[in-house]
This record gives sequence, C-alpha cells and structure tokens, in this order.
Amino acid sequence: MHPPSRQDYVAVTLGQRSSSYNNGKQWRRQSCWRKWKQLSRLQRSLILFTLVLLLIGGFASYPSLTEHMIGAEEQTDVVHPLVPHVLPEPVKLGQLPPLPRPEKPPKKKLSNKRGPPLLHNVLQRNANASNTVEEHGVRKKEASDKIISWRGAVIDTEQGTEGPKDDSMANQAEKPVKESEADWLEAVRDSFRHAWQGYKDFAWGHDELRPISKSYSEWFGLGLTLIDALDTMWIMGLKTEFEEAKAWVATELSFNKNVDVNLFESTIRILGGLLSTYHLTGDALFLEKAKDMGSRLMPAFKTPSKIPYSDVNIGKGTAHPPRWTSDSTVAEVTSIQLEFRELSRLSQDPQYEAAVAEVMNRVHSLDGKLDGLVPMFINTNSGQFTHQGIFTLGARADSYYEYLLKQWLQGGKKETQFVEDYLSAVEGIKKHLVQKTSPNGLTFVGELSHGQFSPKMDHLVCFLPGTLALGAHHGLPEDHMELAKQLMETCYQMYHQMETGLSPEIVHFNMHQGSVRDIEVKLADRHNLLRPETVESLFYLYRFTKEHKYRQWGWEILHNFNKYTKVSSGGYTSVNNVRDPDYPSPRDKMESFFLGETLKYFYLLFSDDFSLIDLDQYVFNTEAHPLPIWPSTAAATATAT
Repeated sequence: MHPPSRQDYVAVTLGQRSSSYNNGKQWRRQSCWRKWKQLSRLQRSLILFTLVLLLIGGFASYPSLTEHMIGAEEQTDVVHPLVPHVLPEPVKLGQLPPLPRPEKPPKKKLSNKRGPPLLHNVLQRNANASNTVEEHGVRKKEASDKIISWRGAVIDTEQGTEGPKDDSMANQAEKPVKESEADWLEAVRDSFRHAWQGYKDFAWGHDELRPISKSYSEWFGLGLTLIDALDTMWIMGLKTEFEEAKAWVATELSFNKNVDVNLFESTIRILGGLLSTYHLTGDALFLEKAKDMGSRLMPAFKTPSKIPYSDVNIGKGTAHPPRWTSDSTVAEVTSIQLEFRELSRLSQDPQYEAAVAEVMNRVHSLDGKLDGLVPMFINTNSGQFTHQGIFTLGARADSYYEYLLKQWLQGGKKETQFVEDYLSAVEGIKKHLVQKTSPNGLTFVGELSHGQFSPKMDHLVCFLPGTLALGAHHGLPEDHMELAKQLMETCYQMYHQMETGLSPEIVHFNMHQGSVRDIEVKLADRHNLLRPETVESLFYLYRFTKEHKYRQWGWEILHNFNKYTKVSSGGYTSVNNVRDPDYPSPRDKMESFFLGETLKYFYLLFSDDFSLIDLDQYVFNTEAHPLPIWPSTAAATATAT
C-alpha cells in the first residue's frame, strides 16, 4: 500500500519518459532520483555524511593544494609579527659570561615581592599561551625548510624541535662559565641598564613597565619603579641614570593626589626608598619627600584598636580596610616599623615611632600564637588575631619574623622584646614547620593548618636563610646558621630543578619514601615574578661564609633571568611557566622590586667590597632599602665585631 502521492509521481515520470526520451540519459537521471526519494531520511543522511567525509579526506591528501594554502597564509601573516619581541641570544657553554645588551631590538616578539601572589589556573595558562602565539606568530612553520621555535626565550631559526628534557637535579639548567667577579658585576649593571631603558622608553614616571606591549601599568600612580630603583642606581654607581631619576623626583613627584595606596607597600617601597636614598646621598630633597609621604600615611592608624587599616587616601587624609573585610594582614601591620622609626629619628617627630610601637606591643601580648608563630590576619576593630590555627612563613606572615630581628638590630640590640619574640618564633619554626624531602633530604619550611602539616612552601619563604644568617652573625645561636645553609640549598634547588632554571612561585615537597623527585609544582603555581628572596639570602650567606658556591648559584640564576625573561626592546618580564623552556609564556610585567631588590642583591652578592652597605652599619628593610643602625650603637657594634 502506497500513498497517493507516490502514484502521482510515477505517472508523471512515465509521461516524461515517453515524450522526451533523449538517448536514455534523462530517463536514467529520473530513475536515480526516484530511487533516492525512495530511501528513508536516515539512509539519505548516512550517504551524505559519507560523501562529506570522503571529500574532506581527499582534500587533506592532496599535497599541492595544502602547500599552496599554507604558503598563502604565511605570506599574509609572517612578515612582521613572526619575529618575537624579546630576548637576546643566551650565553652558551664556552662563551664568556658578561651578558650583552642587544644593540637593536628585533621587530616583534611574543609573550607581591609582597601582596597576594597572582595565581593562574590551567585555563588561564592555556588561554595566555594560545593568545600570545596567535598574536605574535610564534611556533609557525615556514614554507621553506626553516622552523621557528623557542630556545628559552630566544628565537632560533636554524634548529628544529628540542630533544627530550633531562629531569635530573644535575642537568636541569645550562651552567654559564665564570670569568671573573668584575665581569659578573658589569653583567648586573648591564641588566639594570637594560631594565631601566625599557622603563625610561615606555613607562617613565609610571608605576610599572609592561615590556612586551611597550606600555605601563599603574598601581598608585607615584612612579613606583623609579623610586624603588633610586638607591640601587646609587649603589651601582650609575650616576647618569640616578640624576635623571632625581630630576623627576624634584619636579614631578607629588603626593597630593586623590588616590588610595596600600599602607604596607607604599611604606616599604616609597618611604623606605626615599629614606635610604637620603642616607646614601645626603640630599635633603629625599628626606623632605619622605616626611611628606609619612605624614600622609598616618590616618591609617586611626582605628579603634590602633592596628592600622590597609589602605590610605593620601590626598583626602582618610583610611579604610579592604571592601571585603575589616582585617589587616599580620605581615603588613608589623613590617612598617623600620621605616616609621627612622622617620621619627630624622624628623624629631615621635608620632611615627609611637604609632608602630603600639602595633608591636599589641601583637606581642596577643593570644593565639603557637610557640612564637603568629596567624596571618588581625582585626582592625578588635585588635585580635582572626582565622586562627593557620601558620605559614609565606605570604601575609613572612616579614613579621624578619622585622623582629631587624628592629632589634636597628635599635642597637637594646629592645629585648623583639629578640625574645624572634628566638621563640625560630624555635616554633623548627618544631612545627621544618621537614625533609624524599629522596634527597632537602630541608624545607612547610605550613600548618589546624594541626595538619602541608609540605607547601612559597618562594617568599626564601628570605629566611638570609635572616637566620644575619641573626647568627650578630651573636644568636650557631644552629641558626646551620639551618640557614640547609634552607639555602633548598631554595637553590627550587631554581635548579626547573627546566628553565627559574623558581616557581610555590612548590610542594615530596616526603614519602620512594618518591622520585623532591619537588612538585602545580599548574597554577608555575609562574615566576622576578622575585628577590633567594638572591637576597645568597647575598647574606656569601657575606658571612665567603663560600664561593653561593656566588656561583647566583650567577646561574642571573643567567637564566637573562635567558628567559629579558625583553630585547627593554625590560624584563615575569613568566607563567618555569617548566617549559620552549615557551615560558611571558606575563608582560616587570615588578618594581626587580630593580629595587633583585638586581641590587645580585650586585652586592658579586661585589668584593664588603664596606658597600656594611651589615654592621646598615639593616635592609623588606624592600632591600638599607637604613642605618642608629649611630649611638653602630660604632660599638663594629668595634665588637
């Protein structure tokens, strides 16, 4: 039984066949069409799908057409964007160590010390990588026999894909060859000049350089990088660059702005930088600017508990906590003391020292500590610790411990409360946070959360070897120096075991027997922000032990900064992935502390002049700005030593 429409269709077809037969061709066409219509919808769909697959397969297997299309694409896309924007040829084995600055930048190339780390999850990482590759043309194959590939951050058009990576501790990074310490010093100066040139060309007077996009970013709008770098230029003897920056401070720097600044960051970077530069140069310009800034930060202390708010509007004279909480972090409120104490001494105005002393007295007497270890948060209304039970030497707590020791040193070792709290904290660290890895027994500092130990360690914790060594140098227990050396080895391995020779922001250590690697890195933690803490500790360890390996380790790290983060048009960039030497994925940001801290500590590490920032006469703030040990005690300290 067929529907009527089918009968009609047959009748019409037969009529057409008898009246217009043309050598049988039209009839055959109609016969095929009739058979096609007789198929079910599913059968027709399957046939069409098969034909499409055959068409695609035939297209893909036709080489001349494919080559033609690839060539056409590259002709329109390769000419300019293909050449990346960064990084000169890396130092190879057998070459002399000074790392030359490029004479001409290529056309185009790819892509908190303090504050919360910027964590990128795997989706962000993949998006960043794909966007950068697509935008800049990296990793495209030319129609000719050349292959564009990443060799670190350097473009190599002569070689193809790299061989398999060696994950052993001994062979992770190519080791540069030593020539002499004088060459190493000049290499650091060259690195600074290169970073400074990028800032001068693309971000002058602004907070931070974005070297890939040749632009800048603002945080406070106060020339943060310039102020952070002032004393570095003076220490390195870069007088021309220093005079350029000084002229900007004299004519352009104004704090009379309707802008919120973070109390901690502006204190350690701006106030600390100005005070340090005043002491090194004797120029009253910097002291006057420091007084102006210090007075504008004081509204932060107008809280019910005297624990300061995190943010201050330096134009309006108002302060407030973050929008999401009334808490401040313990590290931030206890790591502004060196600067405010020194400002009181120089200005003869006691209000600054009194304000920060009140904070230290409050924290000293609080409950909620664990054998000298403090929680990460404190409430500005109640003055009590919050989020108790979590203890770390990483972000939000780190510099509390550093400033206990350094306030004791700054004041001439008279304020025993500071050293007592410091010694108690070190014992708490050893008791609760220090563990060893498997298989190689590296000593590390983990974290404790409500009694549960976590083998997680921030790169920020690498300040600790230097601080322990500084305390031992000034007469604290000798086992502090031994722990400092063990932790220094671990911080170096955080660089050495990575494929780029650069440390990630956070690592996790293996503690189980049978582990193959000591260090594991999660995808979200693989970024490097050009941080200074490891180089800082290398500087202290070399100053106090004279062991050359610390300089060699520092030279390897500097070499890898130049290899993977140097942008040929000027500046250095933080990177997203220290595990991928072929494509470390630049983040397009040069933090101010790279000039203020990292390069300064490199220079001091390689300098044979130990009177250059004598550690019996100066103490560094947590942004590497040296402040004097108070004169009444400095002479006695030097004599005793």
